[in-house]
Amino acid sequence: MTAAPPADRLPVASQREVRSYARSTMLRHRGPLGRSLLLHALACVAALAAPQLLGRIVESAADGTVSVTPVALAICAAVILQAVLTRFARLASLRLGETVLADLREEFVGRVLALPTHTVERAGTGELVTRTTRDIDVLAFTVQRAVPDTLVAGTTVVLTIGAICLTDPLLVLPCLVAVPVLWLSTRWYLRRARAGYLRANASYAHLTDHLSETVAGARTVEALRLQRRRRRRTDADIAASYAAELRTLNLRSVYLPIADTGYILPVAATLVIGGLMYIEGMVGLAAVTAATLYVQQVIGPVDTLLFWMDELQVGGASLARVLGVRGAAEPAPADARAASEPASDATPRGGIALAGVHFSYRDGKDSLRGIDLRVLPGERLAVVGPSGAGKSTLGRLLAGIDAPSRGRVALGGVPRSGLSSAELRRDVILVTQEFHVFRGTLADNLLIARPDADPSDLERALRAVAAWEWASALGLDHEVGSGAGELTPAQAQQLALARLVLRDPPVVVFDEATALLDPHTARTLERSLSGLLSGTVVSIAHRLHTAHDADRVVVMEDGLIVESGAHEDLVGRGGAYAELWKSWHG
Repeated sequence: MTAAPPADRLPVASQREVRSYARSTMLRHRGPLGRSLLLHALACVAALAAPQLLGRIVESAADGTVSVTPVALAICAAVILQAVLTRFARLASLRLGETVLADLREEFVGRVLALPTHTVERAGTGELVTRTTRDIDVLAFTVQRAVPDTLVAGTTVVLTIGAICLTDPLLVLPCLVAVPVLWLSTRWYLRRARAGYLRANASYAHLTDHLSETVAGARTVEALRLQRRRRRRTDADIAASYAAELRTLNLRSVYLPIADTGYILPVAATLVIGGLMYIEGMVGLAAVTAATLYVQQVIGPVDTLLFWMDELQVGGASLARVLGVRGAAEPAPADARAASEPASDATPRGGIALAGVHFSYRDGKDSLRGIDLRVLPGERLAVVGPSGAGKSTLGRLLAGIDAPSRGRVALGGVPRSGLSSAELRRDVILVTQEFHVFRGTLADNLLIARPDADPSDLERALRAVAAWEWASALGLDHEVGSGAGELTPAQAQQLALARLVLRDPPVVVFDEATALLDPHTARTLERSLSGLLSGTVVSIAHRLHTAHDADRVVVMEDGLIVESGAHEDLVGRGGAYAELWKSWHG
């Protein structure tokens, strides 16, 4: 039996939230929406002229008084008018759809960028990539095609039924034979479709997540001979995704045939019942002819509604996943520009305090236990200890990425819980060996940190990280990033550190930030950065020369701080740090 795919790791908006968003979108664009619907309504009215005129021809033929030419010309004029109006109506619908989609994309990107780092890590690559690509693509198709066509079809159906009522109210009765069939089958389908499509989308995210893990760790998979295990996992993910898709396919295979039968029934009923009414003298021949043509004409719009019903369910599930990011993102700050600018002098530059901090990745096992630590403003602090001691975890708490399970973390006297993610990102930066080169020029990659920097500032930052020689040789207008000029890992790391120099945040936490550089260059660079950065610097030290140059060293073992002091003092004590120093020097 195929295992069920896991639930979404990011929130999914409820049906009420999706409907609320749709209503607010229609109100926000009510002008363009009204013009589009008006044009479609006029095109539909023009299309309704032909059946009436043809009904008159049939009745005239029955009476023996046929005058075809004027009626034929009128029909031609109506068809031409309908074509012109349809063209402008569809153009207005497409323009409106693109505007709505652009707004949704911009909002989604803003919400994704506002996601707390720990939420992004918990969600996984596949979940975010699927929502950003597949769900947005599905929404694009829905907004551009399904929504306009559905609005047009709905308007056409309403106006056509109205035209039948005006022709003869009695002839509306045969049309009602389809209502129970369509109502019951559609209700059955809608009650099951949303859950089915959400399940299918979640299975895609799960599959993407595991595939990206396998691709990113391909060398590890090959070295440890994990190919069969990863292949079995991928096969299981594909089977789960197939099962989820099969469920929605089964729903469609039941619903669509019943619905197809439902909208064909009124045509036969109108001919039979209308004919009997004509024989009994209850309705005229022109009315029966026009009504039959109207019912035949409405099959297309009803078929369109049924065709897009499935796509609207897919789009609705994708919209629920896209809007669900709202539930995980923090509200945008009142002044978004201020939140993205470097901290002013009024911002507390450093001063981090941890009191009684515990942290666990899993229930029942603390990675940090009762940490009490105060980092003074402007202090250079090194955190050392054996692998698994909790150094990187402490760095994440200092950077505000994770919140303590118990205890208190404060920045500049302000509790971490009182700071938004935007403020934490502005005031505290965690620098790891992971980096990214954006597509653009070298200058563009640097100006991300400080858009108002001039060329001399860029040169100063590059010189500070020993990157000016190769950067000036390439030129600051040299294109780098995906699909352009490639930088070596060491150059890309230097570029990321140069951004840090330009930004100069109040607090910097280094965690293997110079791991890709040789030891001599790394030490020179760390000393240079320490002199240039005006705020507090915390270094998770894997190379002990970093600890040697720090103002204070904190030694960690098994999630506890076991020693704290200056390098010389700790070496003189002969404790845990002295053992590490002796081991590091051989």
